[in-house]
This record gives sequence, C-alpha cells and structure tokens, in this order.
Amino acid sequence: QVQLVESGGGLVQPGGSLRLSCAASGTISNIYYMGWYRQAPGKQRALVAGISSGGTTTYVDSVKGRFTISRDNGKNMVFLQMNSLKPEDTAVYYCDGIISTLQTPTSRGHYWGQGTQVTVSS
Repeated sequence: QVQLVESGGGLVQPGGSLRLSCAASGTISNIYYMGWYRQAPGKQRALVAGISSGGTTTYVDSVKGRFTISRDNGKNMVFLQMNSLKPEDTAVYYCDGIISTLQTPTSRGHYWGQGTQVTVSS
C-alpha cells in the first residue's frame, strides 16, 4: 500500500512564507502525478497546485506568482513553497498522488495524505 505524509504547516503572519513537504512511501512502482489541495472550514476541498511526472505544473489563479510546486522523484517527495501568504490561504493542506504499486504496476490509484494545518494570521 501507499502512504502520503505531509509536514511543514504552522502559524505564520501575513506576508510570511512556509514550505510544505509530502513524502510518499510504500510499495511504489511509479508516481504519475502529485499535487496539493486545501480545505478551509465550511468550504469544499480545492486544488492548489499539481505537477505531473514530466514536470508540467498547474496552479489555481489565486496562488499564481506566490506558490511554487516542485518534486524530487528520487525521494518520492513533492513540495509547496508558499510566499506572500494571505489570511485567505488559511486551510488544511492535503497532498495527493496518482500512483501505481509494485503489486499492480499498471493500475493507477489515487492516494491522499492526512493534511497539515496552515494558519495565516496577525
């Protein structure tokens, strides 16, 4: 099975920065896509940023120019550098991935982490 674990969340003032990390572990054959979603209280979970195995990136309009997604394929990790943070960025941030396992290397599964809290406040 595959497990995703996020880290790096915390409390930061408006205008500050945080770097989130997500580590994938388990019997992984291939990681096709990894990304970040976020969910604020009373809101739907929404895409923040994603990156394909080929390095193609996508961002929600509200974070373009402020957030950067990257990955380390050798370590099975994905990162989200968040700069110029705003109070409206406050949410639980979830890592997700489209991943195949060694047991079924041709079958792609969708996996989610447990989330890490990001709070932007004065």
